[in-house]
Amino acid sequence: MNAVFAQEQMSVFFESNKYELNAKEEAKLKDWIGKNKASKIVAINGYTDEVGTSSYNDSLAQKRVDFVFDYIKDKINIRGDFKSRSFGEKFAQTGNDAENRRTTVFYILEEDLERENEILGIKEVSDTTVVDENAPLHEKIKHAKKGDKIILKNINFHQNTFAITQDSNGALYDLLFVMQNNPTLRVQIQGHICCVDKDRRNLSLERAKQVRRFLVFKGVSQQRVFVTGFGVTKPLHSIPEETEEKAAENRRVELEIISK
Repeated sequence: MNAVFAQEQMSVFFESNKYELNAKEEAKLKDWIGKNKASKIVAINGYTDEVGTSSYNDSLAQKRVDFVFDYIKDKINIRGDFKSRSFGEKFAQTGNDAENRRTTVFYILEEDLERENEILGIKEVSDTTVVDENAPLHEKIKHAKKGDKIILKNINFHQNTFAITQDSNGALYDLLFVMQNNPTLRVQIQGHICCVDKDRRNLSLERAKQVRRFLVFKGVSQQRVFVTGFGVTKPLHSIPEETEEKAAENRRVELEIISK
């Protein structure tokens, strides 16, 4: 490392249309793990080439991220606000398709962990400081008390359904790693909808349940995650909303701290 500290990175490469590593790349990943057991992962990004449709590539990129994460998750420390990003073909590609079919792990070496927040550009906050609403989720959880509510930003659903959109993956994984790194934390996931006078299909509850399903599928005990749906009974803005922006703020998912 030079005088300016930065994240390290390591990439593994995939064969076309594959999201599992071949033997050579798996050996490379295994060797990297063996040399970095004391390092800390801060992000994993997945990419593809231009072969196939855009939606197919987005899905393939996420599967590559998931494969690498599942391979390393119990072997190396992962930051609480870990970021998972799948870029599909929507990034500045090289002219070599093989180089574009990759997943990149960003990490901090053991000797630089004392400067972790400095490297990531995160300012320390004290327990008496009001945490900015744009702070990472793990910081909000750290300073939250029983009964506090936190809006889970960037968790979105397909219109009029409880199906979570793919662009919500990063926010879902942020929540997952907060739950994993705070094993005594118990929360209630609260769903809200917008734009109508009544939640006749109980969509707000179903959306909260869908977030819980993700956490439980990833290994979080269901006993730690409660759910409820408030429909349109607790809007941030009056209904009908004056703008789409206000409607988007009304149809939200919140997390309430039950116990820490």
